[in-house]
Amino acid sequence: MRLAATIRGTSYRFASVTEVLAKANPPKSGDDQAGISAKDAVERVAARAALSELTLADLRENPVIPYEVDELTRQVEDNLHDPSYRAISHLTVGQFREWLLESTTTGSTIRSISRGLTPEMVAAASKLMSNMDLMTIGSKAEVVVRANSTLGLSGRMSSRLQPNHPRDDVQGILASAREGLSFGCGDAVIGVNPATDSAESTVEILRALGDLTTRNGIPTQNCVLSHVTVQMRALELGCPMDLMFQSFSGSQAGNEAFGISIALMDEAYAIMKEKTSNRGPNFMYFETGQGSALSSNAHHGADQVTLEARCYGFARRYDPFLVNTVVGFIGPEYLEGGSQITRAALEDHFMGKLMGLPMGCDACFTYHADMNQDELESLEVLLAAAGVSFLMALPVGDDIMLNYQSSSFHDIPSVRRLLQKRPTPEFDAWLADAGIMDGDRPGERFGHAEVIR
Repeated sequence: MRLAATIRGTSYRFASVTEVLAKANPPKSGDDQAGISAKDAVERVAARAALSELTLADLRENPVIPYEVDELTRQVEDNLHDPSYRAISHLTVGQFREWLLESTTTGSTIRSISRGLTPEMVAAASKLMSNMDLMTIGSKAEVVVRANSTLGLSGRMSSRLQPNHPRDDVQGILASAREGLSFGCGDAVIGVNPATDSAESTVEILRALGDLTTRNGIPTQNCVLSHVTVQMRALELGCPMDLMFQSFSGSQAGNEAFGISIALMDEAYAIMKEKTSNRGPNFMYFETGQGSALSSNAHHGADQVTLEARCYGFARRYDPFLVNTVVGFIGPEYLEGGSQITRAALEDHFMGKLMGLPMGCDACFTYHADMNQDELESLEVLLAAAGVSFLMALPVGDDIMLNYQSSSFHDIPSVRRLLQKRPTPEFDAWLADAGIMDGDRPGERFGHAEVIR
């Protein structure tokens, strides 16, 4: 294994695979903060040259966090599908990139090898890709999952309706949900970030949303994004729960900061499998975001793209219905502005899809990041063209509880119309019956929240 390259007569040598992966990464403020990024563009090119010559087998044998010290590394290695791995292990990262981009490499072909890929492999490939490359491959990698509706079919783009309220006022949440539904949003999930992380609040919100969707015959899923242990208690109280949620990090130490472990998530999965109120077979929902491990000093010297890929290696264990990268939410300390947020969103979508996950994205930014509304809208279109499974839908794109900017109720039908996308088939039929949509055009009751009783 050669960890060196010569650029313009200057030789560059790297101490480890972890260093090559970090220095090959496109500029990220989080990597700069961690002190692991390339010192200049030439060193970045040298790292990419060295990375392109490593085989996928080299990357499997050199995870960025050793097997002995990290349970995420162990669960990826112990559960890797060997026949799929052997089909691609001989390829260099450069050859793997070319193979993914070939016109003869289809979505079903990519799907056939996804269980043989480690996070380090998909992260390495992303570092040799342009934004267009990431979109091209992401659009090929179709991932279809089912709960109360069918997500990820070709020509479809769904949305998470996010009716948050700063006091968890149920009537306020329902009012916002009705408005979003009237604009054709919410087919992926109606998901509430609670202000109060308690079992009682979780139960109250889920029961209210369940009544709303049942009464109106709306084919979607409901979720309250409280901590997984809180949701487990809510299930014990007899609460209907379509999806169980948890945020992930890319290392064992990062997940410990979230208050979770593989053992806990396995327990939660087993309980949810027994008690879920959705038709399945997919019933888990996970959120991630570049920089989460660094923010808890749990990055082990690895770059944030590779650590993000490791989140997807963990998520894959549970065959989730939704995985969402909340790309700009952690802040400019990790993704400085519009160009870095855009790049991270396309990387995350590509890596998750390559690993066989139903990837959505919260195209968003905090108010102290160097990004504007035009850049955010452009990112939404790029993601939709790349085949993203779902985007967020908030009132005017402004979350009054979490205080950040995201995509709006109006953005979702606009992007669908622009790129000829439709919601899930089940939700599409409901919108037509309700008069909210007429094919791909607004119906007579579009935007009329009073339609939803």
